[in-house]
Amino acid sequence: MAKPIHLKDHSLDARIVQQRVIIAALVVVLMLAALVARMYYLQVTQFEYHTTLSENNRVHVQPIPPARGRIYDRNGKVLADNRPSFSLNITRERVPDLAGTFELLQVLLALPDEDLERSRKRLMQARRPFESVPVMFELTDDQIARIAVNQFRLPGVEVQASFVRHYPYSNHFAHAVGYVGRINEKELQRIDPVAYAGTHYIGKTGIERYYEDLLHGTVGYEEVETNARGRVLRVLRRTDPISGSDLTLHLDSRLQAVAEQALGDRRGAVIAIEPETGGVLAFVSKPGFDPNLFVTGISYKDYGALRDSLDQPLFNRVLRGLYPPGSTVKQMVALAGLDSGVVGRGNRVFDPGFYQLPNHSHKYRNWNRGGDGWVDMRLAIVRSNDTYFYDLAHKLGIDRLHDYLSRFGLGTRVSIDMWEEASGLMPSRDWKRGARRQPWYPGETLITGIGQGYMLASPLQLAQSVALIANRGVWKRPRLLMNAEGQGPDESDTPPNIVLENPDDWQFIIDSMRDVMHAPNGTARAAALGAPYEMAGKTGTAQVVAIAQGERYDSKALQERHRDHALFVGFAPANDPRIAIAVMVENGESGGRVAAPVARQVFDAWLLPDPEPAELTVETQP
Repeated sequence: MAKPIHLKDHSLDARIVQQRVIIAALVVVLMLAALVARMYYLQVTQFEYHTTLSENNRVHVQPIPPARGRIYDRNGKVLADNRPSFSLNITRERVPDLAGTFELLQVLLALPDEDLERSRKRLMQARRPFESVPVMFELTDDQIARIAVNQFRLPGVEVQASFVRHYPYSNHFAHAVGYVGRINEKELQRIDPVAYAGTHYIGKTGIERYYEDLLHGTVGYEEVETNARGRVLRVLRRTDPISGSDLTLHLDSRLQAVAEQALGDRRGAVIAIEPETGGVLAFVSKPGFDPNLFVTGISYKDYGALRDSLDQPLFNRVLRGLYPPGSTVKQMVALAGLDSGVVGRGNRVFDPGFYQLPNHSHKYRNWNRGGDGWVDMRLAIVRSNDTYFYDLAHKLGIDRLHDYLSRFGLGTRVSIDMWEEASGLMPSRDWKRGARRQPWYPGETLITGIGQGYMLASPLQLAQSVALIANRGVWKRPRLLMNAEGQGPDESDTPPNIVLENPDDWQFIIDSMRDVMHAPNGTARAAALGAPYEMAGKTGTAQVVAIAQGERYDSKALQERHRDHALFVGFAPANDPRIAIAVMVENGESGGRVAAPVARQVFDAWLLPDPEPAELTVETQP
């Protein structure tokens, strides 16, 4: 039997199709609704958020480093300037292949391996994200052109024009002005990242470091539009930076030249102070170094040569050089004796060429082995008689010696704005008990009275001590800064003035120091010959190595660096002091023959008209 044939139900098919169309339409409508909702959410609800993201991808805020303040001497000559320089900067986050980029740069710029490695290290140092880092400096025109031609191969690499610190007088003011250098990781932790945004240099030593806050200035900003490769297309908004304050120092470049020429090639220090203000007029530490080497990064070879030199050019002898002051303290010891009432001006001591403590056989020798016979205080200062001051120190005792000499700044920091200054050492019973765990012995008091033994002082402290005598006890702390666009140094922490029971004792000491220079038997009479003005001074000689009891000092038997140091302190004119000075010549042996003539030349340069003044050489190359 044949199967029945079912006829097609068109009505059912129509209903099925209709249902499917409805379902499909609902799906389309739902998807369209979701799409519209998403678009609404993104474009309306999240409008500000996505606008900000878009702007951040297109618009960047770049810091504009401020121009560092200049430093001038008292006559307006520039000691520290800023000169334009082209540097190669890399933004690490925008470089897809750092190793390949450095390889290409080495080929394009013909860089030695040492320079390439130094550039890599600079880039790897800690810094803020998306901050461009200068890795090469002082680019030549040829190097700039090579980078420009190959810019499409160097994403994240750009040439930037900036100002770099420059010291036109090279090594002449290196120890006073100091220098700037690249900010290291330790400094990056302590500085304000906002204030130093875009700045790669900071003061490292000297005035550059002490007045960093004034010299640095205030950073500026600009909003720039960039393309996908990070290249700036246009500047949208700009806030200009505020340059750092210019500083004017008390230093006089002409006097600095005279002091350096007078010192010659010898190792030593010269510091001259204006007693009325405390301003430092000359600041010489020889040998010096070129601070320009440190600005953009010194090479291993150059730094090694400076570090390993026996002459220690990096060592600041004015501030950190600590030497036995020798006889340059005797006028202060004499004042201590007068003011304490231990001795009078006419007190006399017989000098057979040595001094002995009661019931002791040890002989403390006078520099004049033959002795000076009967010696009073004035003659003791003029002749620098050791025997007299052995006796005076014994009578005073170490406690009074420490008290009085400390009032003159020995054993403490005396400057206002020279942060590297060492404090020196003014020994006492307590110091020895704490440092050596030993009692104080009477013989140590004797040698302290002539500036030997444990006592150590810097040339700056010696200059300040003699400036106090010139000022008759009025303290004026030494300072380098004269003004910073109207702002002077802080003088709130000035020690109390030295007040004597008998103010006439100041004049007595000054007259005695005048005789050191002008009396026929003065130890520095040769340095004062022919001077049209009167000066007051005191010579000194400081032992470097001890001489055994009974032996004589033999210069020829000693190595040059083991010979005595030569010292001189003084001021001029004697009755109206306008300049005070301390001179220290390492291994110079004689304060009267070597150090005092240096001071005389500085006095003449400051007090007398000079038809052909000395000038320092200025570095002129670009």
